[in-house]
Amino acid sequence: MFRFRRYRALLICAFVITVLLYHVSKNSQWDHSKEIWHPEPKFRPQQPLNNQPNPDRDSAGKAADGVKVPTKTQTPPKATQAATVPDRKLPSNHDGTQKRPVAGDSAGEQQDQDAVPTSTAIHWTKPKEWFPIPEQSLIMLPTGTPKRIPTIQFAFPKESPADKEKREERLAKIRAETKRAWSGYRKYAWTHDELTPVSKRAKDPFCGWAATMVDALDTLWIMGLKDEFEEAVEAVKDIDFTTTPYREDIPVFETIIRYLGGLIGAYDVTGRDPKYRSLLDKAVELAEILMSVFDTPNRLPILYYNWKPDFNVNPKRASTSAGVAELGSMSMEFTRLAQLTGKHKYYDAIARITDAFEDLQNRDGDTAIPGIFPENLDASGCNRTATRLQKQAARDHVEDDIWPPSPAGYTGSDQDDAVADDAQSKARPGRAGAPYMYSGFPEDWDCVPQNLTGSSSYASGAGSYSMGGSQDSAYEYFPKQYLLLGGLVPKYRTMHEKTVEAVKEYLLFRPMAEGDPDILFSAKAYSSDGTAKQLSYQWEVTHLTCFIGGMFGLGGKIFNRPEDVEIGKKLTDGCVWAYDVMPTGIMPEYATVLPCKDMTNCKYDEKEWYKALDPNHDIRDRQAAEYYEKLAQWKQEVERLKKEHALQKQAAEQRRQSEADKEAGLQRRDVDDNTAATSNVKRTESRDSLGLDSSNSVPEQKQLVLPPEPVKPESHLEYVTNKITREHIPSGFVSLNDKRYILRPEAIESVWYMYRITGDKSWQEKGWRMFEAVIRATSTEVGHSAIHDVTATDSEPHKDDSMESFWLAETLKYFYLLFETPDVISLDEWVLNTEAHPFRRPT
Repeated sequence: MFRFRRYRALLICAFVITVLLYHVSKNSQWDHSKEIWHPEPKFRPQQPLNNQPNPDRDSAGKAADGVKVPTKTQTPPKATQAATVPDRKLPSNHDGTQKRPVAGDSAGEQQDQDAVPTSTAIHWTKPKEWFPIPEQSLIMLPTGTPKRIPTIQFAFPKESPADKEKREERLAKIRAETKRAWSGYRKYAWTHDELTPVSKRAKDPFCGWAATMVDALDTLWIMGLKDEFEEAVEAVKDIDFTTTPYREDIPVFETIIRYLGGLIGAYDVTGRDPKYRSLLDKAVELAEILMSVFDTPNRLPILYYNWKPDFNVNPKRASTSAGVAELGSMSMEFTRLAQLTGKHKYYDAIARITDAFEDLQNRDGDTAIPGIFPENLDASGCNRTATRLQKQAARDHVEDDIWPPSPAGYTGSDQDDAVADDAQSKARPGRAGAPYMYSGFPEDWDCVPQNLTGSSSYASGAGSYSMGGSQDSAYEYFPKQYLLLGGLVPKYRTMHEKTVEAVKEYLLFRPMAEGDPDILFSAKAYSSDGTAKQLSYQWEVTHLTCFIGGMFGLGGKIFNRPEDVEIGKKLTDGCVWAYDVMPTGIMPEYATVLPCKDMTNCKYDEKEWYKALDPNHDIRDRQAAEYYEKLAQWKQEVERLKKEHALQKQAAEQRRQSEADKEAGLQRRDVDDNTAATSNVKRTESRDSLGLDSSNSVPEQKQLVLPPEPVKPESHLEYVTNKITREHIPSGFVSLNDKRYILRPEAIESVWYMYRITGDKSWQEKGWRMFEAVIRATSTEVGHSAIHDVTATDSEPHKDDSMESFWLAETLKYFYLLFETPDVISLDEWVLNTEAHPFRRPT
């Protein structure tokens, strides 16, 4: 039975404690937000950057042209902070170690306010500039009247009614395929990056900012699909470039050519109609985000931008292994944006890249092939070897007290990479202190500076050189940028001419194939010592390199180089040939061919081609000769064994017959015996007296065992014949390394340039063959898919379930323009970026 009096004191105490806890919890002002770690910049300048004016933004956080750009979020109540991001991880240093905030650092507390989001989605916020360019130091857009540039397009005569009917019929078919692909995207992948046309789903490889929709805008306008265009323009307004759940980084090159180029091109083709001003506004919003990639010590851009605030607050360097194409394919987009907005900072950003390329192209010994760049470049601006040596020398010989203190707030753990340590280690005897830049950093803040150079560690200029993937569009932009700037920047002409001269001297080759086609391709060359003395070659045929015919033709026209136009024709015909000879009528992604020894006198030699198909033909011939010797020896041995076996068999037969005769004699002697037992005993005695074996009179004949016959190896001829049949290798090709077709546009791009430049209608026929083959192999119910094997003889090639945005942006657009009237996107009025977005040329 419960006794209240026994537990009275305990119950009273429990009640009092409960009341106290209730009041404490009700009136508590505890601040849990201090438990959250917030980002801290890896390095801090001695002079704060917060108060520096930004000429491109007003006090309200708007761009000077009135376009709204993302701004820092307001600090929510502390309770909200704690509830919003309770599990936020610490930001990381560049070496992957976790970074800790500095206690009592007011600048760090301000950073807390800048970085904390008001919702669960993390948004990009405009960071402070570590290496700003003063407005008076900006490289300005060139001014003045554009130079007179030679006419590019052929003077097309009036077409006949029959030609017009044929052309418009083809146009209608191309437009119908475009509508089918767009409708599939609209139904199954709307506002996503890409449609997967077999599974009817969406995927987002480019941050999920509707890549196909933005990329296809100007295609819809050009083809007269205005309803689709209007709907897409409205959807573009809702794209939020400040966040993405799909990627930790922004792929800068792809974003610039597809998104920024797509928005600018769409705005331009509308005639810059105020009704579509939102397209330019969105381009500016995106450009403001992308401008952060240029905030590096040497102003060369980072190419994969970690946009989240945790990382974005830190100073950055460009890559030590940057692809030429990624680094050099930004100029057209930012130049056109500068022209449309009047903002010189956009032009300044890419003009500095051009200057770095020009410097590299002009430096003797820094490229193995003068005029062309090694495939990968060190854009960091830091000579790491010299930096390490300088640091060590400074530590050994310099007193510590002649340098100013470490930059405020620095807490880095790796002293070799720290600005503070670097500043101290770079002192010179007798020098009282390091000068600081306007950003607050030492002028030599982290390294011994160096210009753009090859990324090879063992020899300057070593590496691969080609016009293909990772390099292509950087060279494509030299003549196009010249056009976009109205010929007012002559360096682009000089750089283009140096490139094409190098290509002609070192890379062009003619393939040897049945029919002796008079065509050209551009090879890949390798230098191991940084010179052109001992180049090795890969005689490649790649779809990406097929742009080069158009580049030679365009440059040949605007710079009055007729030889280059002729070379452009042969380069383009090379890609058409690669389409025509494949079983599906489509060229592969990557293959190699046999080069002619003499480009002017090249006759097809089947034996030479067979040798190229079989690098081990000498070994195979030797094995074949050895096989016949072994076969002859084997036959001799077999004959010997057979004869020996026959003699043994004959001897055994004779012995068996002799014993049979003796046995018969014994049987005759036993006829008078009365019982079988007596007869058997006497027979046994008689056999013993004659020396016969009573148990087994004749031994068993041994079985003939022959040695195995030598296996006949494939002869050189048999190997090649089987390989050609098995792999469906056309004449002239040596290997088909990548048999895919991923809806690429480069071949039809050059065909379009050749038609517009020469007026030769045969280019339209070549292009139509290509179109029919592509549609036949790639069509799906809701669009078009990349295929796995262009040599497949099946009526239905295996589809890879991928429809990249350039299918609508480029490939179908070039097919369409090939049959559109020449005044539509005339080359004398427009210049197209590498994603086929048309920019209006200055007049």
